[in-house]
Amino acid sequence: MQGAGASRDRGQSPGSMGPLSQPWLILLTYLLTTLEVTCLFMQFSILPYLSRRLGLDSVGFGYLQTTFGVLQLLGGPVFGRFADQRGARAAFTLSFLASSAFYLLLAASCSPDLPGVYLLFASRLPGVLMHTMPASAAQMIITDLSSPEERPAALGRFGLCFGVGIIFGSLLGGTLSTTFGIQCPAVVAFVANLLGIGLSVTCIPSSTKCASTNTPAMSPGGPQAGVLDLKAISRLLLLPGVLRVFFIKVVSGFPSGLFMVMFSIISMDFFQLEAAQASYLMSFFGVLQMVTQGLVIGRLSSHFSEEALLRASVLVFVMVGLAMAMMSNVFHFCLLVPGLIFSLCALNVVTDSMLTKAVSASDTGTMLGLCASVQPLTRTLGPTLGGFLYRSFGVSIFGHVQAAVNFLILLALWREPKIPPKRDKVR
Repeated sequence: MQGAGASRDRGQSPGSMGPLSQPWLILLTYLLTTLEVTCLFMQFSILPYLSRRLGLDSVGFGYLQTTFGVLQLLGGPVFGRFADQRGARAAFTLSFLASSAFYLLLAASCSPDLPGVYLLFASRLPGVLMHTMPASAAQMIITDLSSPEERPAALGRFGLCFGVGIIFGSLLGGTLSTTFGIQCPAVVAFVANLLGIGLSVTCIPSSTKCASTNTPAMSPGGPQAGVLDLKAISRLLLLPGVLRVFFIKVVSGFPSGLFMVMFSIISMDFFQLEAAQASYLMSFFGVLQMVTQGLVIGRLSSHFSEEALLRASVLVFVMVGLAMAMMSNVFHFCLLVPGLIFSLCALNVVTDSMLTKAVSASDTGTMLGLCASVQPLTRTLGPTLGGFLYRSFGVSIFGHVQAAVNFLILLALWREPKIPPKRDKVR
């Protein structure tokens, strides 16, 4: 990051970055992402218990989760385009405003004097604009402020934010709900997001697009499509090299995403874990993701090309899938978790970096919004498809599907000529 800060200081107008210098802005971006992830996992820790208290069965809870996934899926690309056109400050502020409404409605649903079930479903509606996490707004800022060579490491550091958020969010959610009641985590998250709004308005610059010294300034005067122009969003997928990488991003990680969607059921039925043991395993996931994405991927990206790391992630997916097909207990699963986490982190970081390099600097937010829609897509399709596969074939089917799908992708990657990475460009 030091080299990035030094190189970006050249040719920078004094007032273009607002009240914060670029290194401090980057640090604040990571901190705001950590804040949002922490709040999100605070509500994850109380949501099953709150839905049970309000009388929702497992089917109703599935509808609740699917509603949130669909809204995030639809909102990701639109929010990314909004961030490109209106700037970083507007994007962060809008995201934290939506999150504040989300947690306020969630807290209201805990009140016995209000129609809790209706408010609980209504609390999902602001999710269409909650895109500080999975970091559409934050990733856009880091992408704008990092050179193409530094981008994988810079994006990889979001793994530290996610790891810290998972650990502290789960811990705070459980502690606050036990000590002060199930409503407390939602209230604390609401106050924290009000703080995020204040920091966004006062410290985030109106735009970071002109701050990138490795990309020329955007050409003024050209007609711009609206935020809701789906043609302008979808055209990015037709640019050279984009559809190939985006397809790999979606298809390669989808089988493991199905497994993770079904993990709570698998941990109870197949691994025979108690709730406390399952939470320890999830904390293990968080620590591994924090170390792998925050530290390991960045160092590997300085020694290997993105194409090599992409192939490595697909290859490890194949090996992990074969091992998953043969596992019989939780100890076996713990042995293959590091490989699974490495593949997921490498795939996400490398494809995000490659896709943002393939589009102009004015479209990085829209592209990151498209990338952010991949995880909600899995959460939307996962419960139905994953449940069918699990009931019909058992746990081993997830390993077989993962190995088969990624083996085909690996064959396709190996037969393709190596494509040199593209630098940012402006149309």
